[in-house]
Amino acid sequence: MNVLQEKLMELRRKAFENVESAEDLKNLQDLRVRFLGKKGPITEILKGMGKLSKEERPVIGQLANDVRNAIGNIIDTKKAELEQKLLEKELENEKIDVTLPGRKIRTGSHHLLASVIREVEDLFIGLGFSVAEGPEVEEDYYNFEALNLPKDHPARDMQDSFYITDEILMRTHTSPMQARTLEAHKGKGPVKIICPGKVYRRDTDDATHSHQFMQIEGLCVDKHIRLSDLKGVLTVFAKHIFGEDREIRLRPSFFPFTEPSVEMDISCFRCGGHGCAVCKGTGWIEILGAGMVHPNVLRMSGFDPSVYTGFAFGMGPERIAMLKYGIEDIRHFYTDDIRFLNQFRRA
Repeated sequence: MNVLQEKLMELRRKAFENVESAEDLKNLQDLRVRFLGKKGPITEILKGMGKLSKEERPVIGQLANDVRNAIGNIIDTKKAELEQKLLEKELENEKIDVTLPGRKIRTGSHHLLASVIREVEDLFIGLGFSVAEGPEVEEDYYNFEALNLPKDHPARDMQDSFYITDEILMRTHTSPMQARTLEAHKGKGPVKIICPGKVYRRDTDDATHSHQFMQIEGLCVDKHIRLSDLKGVLTVFAKHIFGEDREIRLRPSFFPFTEPSVEMDISCFRCGGHGCAVCKGTGWIEILGAGMVHPNVLRMSGFDPSVYTGFAFGMGPERIAMLKYGIEDIRHFYTDDIRFLNQFRRA
């Protein structure tokens, strides 16, 4: 064995020792460059092949290639081994204990007012009514005049309004949708709608008043509609919302857009009519206003009052919720206090 052969074998031995003791991929890459790079010892030997005799060239050339391939193979093997160890270490650090209990994902729920409105909507949809919605910025004509409230009518003073211009205002009730719907039917019945939505009035906010609140109004117009039909619908409503043992009574009242007009009371659901703090000792709780649609309202919307009659009613979801759930301050509905809202979370 000549000097070059001994040098190549020594390089192979050193390379194997260094690769075997390599601790990371960077160290291994440095060894690859050191032994197999363009400036490495094996490359230098191959560059000097021209100085060898014809007999030595094939022998040294073959041995150099064998040594280079052997070093390359052991480096690749070591690289795979180090990468596997690195992967195992990462998996150990990132492992997930599947035996741990899952974390409950909290989901949202409907606001209490939204739940009450939906409950009322579901009831009346089941009775054949449809839901109508309209603009909160309304024309004076639909908000007042089409509802039998001309500009000089004294009842306008009952509703202190937010006017934007002389003819445009924030609606003070959802009744404009009754006038708009009747007008759209062009004098042809039947019409059965409920109108939920926000309304606005200039009022001082306190425990029972708000400048912005919700309202649900209902309208039914057809041939041969009577006050007894109104009483039947309101009885179904009271029993559905407040309990099957509820009774109702209708008291005479006044609203410009209904004639006759009534206030509806229900028997107190807390004391059963015996008298308590909720009903102020009377045994009855006022819930809503209603009445038969005024002939002038029908006439202005294109209906013949000698052919068609109807009833209408209006209620406040806040009042219903306050009575049903014992809430004492209307402002709780609009302050977004999570402690209040969490009391009414539903599955």
